Amino acid sequence: MSIPLSIADKLEAEAIHTNEQLLEFNVRSKDVNWHEYVTPKKPRSSPVYLQRQFNLISNYREPIGNHNRRKVLLCHDMMGNYLEDRHYHSSKKYDDYRFYHWSAVDYFCYFSHNYITIPPCGWINAAHKHGVSVLGTFITEGSDGAKRLHDVLASTEMIDNIVDAMVKLCKHYHFEGWLINVECKVEPDSMENLYYFLNRLRESVEQHVEAGVVFWYDSVIETGQLSWQNELNAKNVRFFRSTHATLINYSWTDSSLEQTRSLCEQERAHSQSVFFGIDVFGRNQIAKFQSKRTLARIAKNRFSVGIFAPAWTYETLQQFGYNIKQENGDDAVNETFLLRNEKFWWLLWDHLATHPYNTLSFYTDFCMGSGKRTYVSGLPKAAVEGGEAGASSGEEAAGFFNLSRQSLQPSVPLHDLATRHYDDAFNGGSCLRISQCDSSFRLFATDFKLPGGGLVFAYAYKLNPQDGEFDCILRFCTSNNARDCYLFLGDYYDTVSLQRGRCYVSPFKPKYNELLSGPLECPQIPKDMAFPDFQANGWRVRYYVVGFDGGIQVKDIGVLYRKSPEARDTAYLGAVYLNEFNVNHHDFPVDSNIALIQVYGGDLLN
Repeated sequence: MSIPLSIADKLEAEAIHTNEQLLEFNVRSKDVNWHEYVTPKKPRSSPVYLQRQFNLISNYREPIGNHNRRKVLLCHDMMGNYLEDRHYHSSKKYDDYRFYHWSAVDYFCYFSHNYITIPPCGWINAAHKHGVSVLGTFITEGSDGAKRLHDVLASTEMIDNIVDAMVKLCKHYHFEGWLINVECKVEPDSMENLYYFLNRLRESVEQHVEAGVVFWYDSVIETGQLSWQNELNAKNVRFFRSTHATLINYSWTDSSLEQTRSLCEQERAHSQSVFFGIDVFGRNQIAKFQSKRTLARIAKNRFSVGIFAPAWTYETLQQFGYNIKQENGDDAVNETFLLRNEKFWWLLWDHLATHPYNTLSFYTDFCMGSGKRTYVSGLPKAAVEGGEAGASSGEEAAGFFNLSRQSLQPSVPLHDLATRHYDDAFNGGSCLRISQCDSSFRLFATDFKLPGGGLVFAYAYKLNPQDGEFDCILRFCTSNNARDCYLFLGDYYDTVSLQRGRCYVSPFKPKYNELLSGPLECPQIPKDMAFPDFQANGWRVRYYVVGFDGGIQVKDIGVLYRKSPEARDTAYLGAVYLNEFNVNHHDFPVDSNIALIQVYGGDLLN
């Protein structure tokens, strides 16, 4: 979105430092309509545990209910925060920290040591695109924090005003709630007002904020003393009752897990409302690349987890001689961070639930919200817009970091399967460079229901002919949830249906692509993919039109790269598109390569 710099300055993220500033709503963007700049939170389907998260040609989904549901709170505490991510317009630091494994996260908290931390627009947009709720932070620490809290708790009238102001922030900036972190002593005669504050905030957020939520951080106890318990017990259970969830400090032990489980049973409360902390830097726990061991203990006891400081994978690059503070970014920093980050989350994934994508139309260009330059339809944007005129477009022609531009991300880490490639892209700032060959793997877990029994699928890819062949794969089932079937969407002589549920489909003839892009057909086909015969800078777009004899459900999107013995490079994937399409409403030419599959009639299920 192109906006005047005068407006962009007002959109720069900021904290609130005093009660006066909070009550007066004294923020630079108070007159800005944030509806225009914030992505609404997308709906999500119920999560599943992918017991073999990368194996596409098999179904290892464990259904989730209250008996085994565990949630994830990601607490982004990075170098004080409000760094390059505070800008609404992009910075040029394309190698800055990005989070993109949203499919495993339920809540994202933007944390700083300021009194009131308001999340930046970029983080809100990236989280909301993936259906993740965003929290700001209310923190009081030290003598100044104690004074501010004392003023808040002076009367119920003051508390009501503060709560109303905090809810107003949620509604103005469009985030979902708060993490309350009282890390200072509270006077005993103020404790009842502290409970009143929490109850009032919870009730008001529930009433006025969609999907509103309030977390309490394990800090003070019922006497008002600052005494981290590292568990739920009689000293802090009332805070648990007053909020939606409690984030437990990260110095817990196995006995802490047992004590908390016992208290949850006593309270008749779901254990998923208790988030045991893991500090990725390793304070008082086994963490870093061994965090899986700590997470396994939490998961075994069916508690949720709060992951502190996930940017450890980025910040600690400094220990190995990397300069993470270069204004324009650095290739070595970017590549090393991405490799470390993929490995870190890949190690954790066995114990994390995955939210499948469930909203059509589905489109991603894999942009992570950063790039060395911006690409459009396979070409640098400056070249598309024309020489010097294009180069004058600022961030579009240069490096950028802007999480609002992050596209939908793969459902699982791609460690050893694919890497993020920043020297080329179809759209945005990067694409996927396929590492795994001759074995399919999952990109997206999905829950797309197509009752009309037809679909349009497209993907942009780059592959030199001598380097092999490339397919996208859809795993699907019939609406009565019969066994799995697979569409191999590559380049074949004809549509071939085989036994054991596999069908090999050739691309729709490019000369008929315009039949798909009319206002009544697929109005949401991305304009950058809607070309009759597209090829730019080696990028190609394949379209597939498939009709079935009944409704289906698409459960996974994956890829298969068959590497040639003479290969000098690999395959690149730049964009993926999927939408429902009723083939019965159209009269396609015989030679269009539309695929008609009798899945209920038995072609695939015999």
